[in-house]
Amino acid sequence: MKQVCVFCGSAPGTNPAFAAAARELGRALAERKLGLVYGGGRVGLMGVVATAALEAGGTVLGVIPHALSHKEVAMEGCTELVVVDSMHARKALMADRSDAFVALPGGYGTCDELFEILTWGQLGIHRKPVAVLNVCGFFTPLLAWLDHVVAEGLLKPKHRELLLVTDTVPNLLAKLTAWEPPAPTTKWVQPGER
Repeated sequence: MKQVCVFCGSAPGTNPAFAAAARELGRALAERKLGLVYGGGRVGLMGVVATAALEAGGTVLGVIPHALSHKEVAMEGCTELVVVDSMHARKALMADRSDAFVALPGGYGTCDELFEILTWGQLGIHRKPVAVLNVCGFFTPLLAWLDHVVAEGLLKPKHRELLLVTDTVPNLLAKLTAWEPPAPTTKWVQPGER
């Protein structure tokens, strides 16, 4: 694991613990010589995690669409800032350049990124760990919903287990490091293609 992608809010949220966790994660990545890959913004929790990583001497790859870059929300101080044409291109490049994925508190964009990368893991498009940092129980209602989806027979328990959960940065990094990919999925493979 050399590069960790962090999905998080473009707003700081109302709980100061969110920014504190973002700062701690940014610093911890830099201290462990792990590069940060993120959405390229200078605002909200995105700006906090990137600033912390940079201030601790880490490398930061920001990936931002033209539309957001023009609104002056791009973090110009990134080690590398890539401006892409679309949100789709942003997510694809972030996925390609990352060895693990972490979601911090955020809104629609964070959920979109988290669920797309989980779906890609379920489909076998990537074999990389995906985790949430459950700061102050932020993701607890979402995790309960996922358990409900399993109970309703719409998600297999083995696919529910693709999402790692912890509430501290040290445990998060330990889980990402220790993670072993599951056996490749065969759900959508036709007989004779295995």
